Amino acid sequence: MSQASHVDSPEFAARLRELAEPVARSEGLVLVELIWRREGKGRVLRLFVDRPEGGVTLEECALVSRQVSSLLDVEDIIPVKYRLEVSSPGLTRQLKTTREYEIFAGRPARLVVRDPQGGTETVKGLLKGLAGEDVLIETKGRIRSVPLSQVAKARLDV
Repeated sequence: MSQASHVDSPEFAARLRELAEPVARSEGLVLVELIWRREGKGRVLRLFVDRPEGGVTLEECALVSRQVSSLLDVEDIIPVKYRLEVSSPGLTRQLKTTREYEIFAGRPARLVVRDPQGGTETVKGLLKGLAGEDVLIETKGRIRSVPLSQVAKARLDV
């Protein structure tokens, strides 16, 4: 396998995640997204880190960036020119994985739910996590169960 095809493989991105995740965890953060892709003449490794309670600071992003950069230098697994970026996904970040529904339980959220007739409904409330294949959200003092398969979009709310 050539260097270019190796670094474009899903296995390579998974290896980068294996290296970066423990660094974020050691700082009390969660690696919520890793993007590894070609941009311009090189590649970019973009890490989005967050804290389940309270968000992440610029200083914490800089600290994770320095630690991941040092680790990647030691491991020497990226044979191409790249740029490392570490940032927060923002206050109203999108929830993309089932794991994130659990990690961010207790935070305000907004779900766009598809109904069987093809319409949508927006449900706002306090995210309570998952129960099997259902998202639990507390709205108007009641916990509502929404099938994950019907959630068109989910994001944290302010």
